Amino acid sequence: MAAPNSIVDALADAGYRLTRPRRAVADLIAAHDGHFTASDLEEVARDRRVGVSRATLFRALELLTELGLVERLDLPSGEHAYVPCARAHHHHVICSRCGRVAEVEDCGVAGAVDEIARRSGYRIETHRLELFGLCRHCQAKTTSLA
Repeated sequence: MAAPNSIVDALADAGYRLTRPRRAVADLIAAHDGHFTASDLEEVARDRRVGVSRATLFRALELLTELGLVERLDLPSGEHAYVPCARAHHHHVICSRCGRVAEVEDCGVAGAVDEIARRSGYRIETHRLELFGLCRHCQAKTTSLA
């Protein structure tokens, strides 16, 4: 039996109907390692013959983003990707080679945001930090190729 899907559980807890397409999208996301694009999910759905339309996929991603179950990442390439997330505030470190994603807690960012607010006179309502680099696995591959 498959492990329970936390996205499906969160949708149910939020009072949303667990339609077949929503379950399918949740399963596609749960099976993904690292970040993914809507096109990635669409390709896997097509290969598996899941029968989820592009419009349904985008609506589901929009809902999951609103609920804080996935977060949209703005990649350096300009492309948008998504990653499943914990609901608590956090930031991401993303491997620019393999797409692996790690969640990181505050690490002092809140203090910097407070200082920016003080200096700028803005009341900061939210912030997002995405750091890009090479994960340990990709660094090791790069070192072994040298």
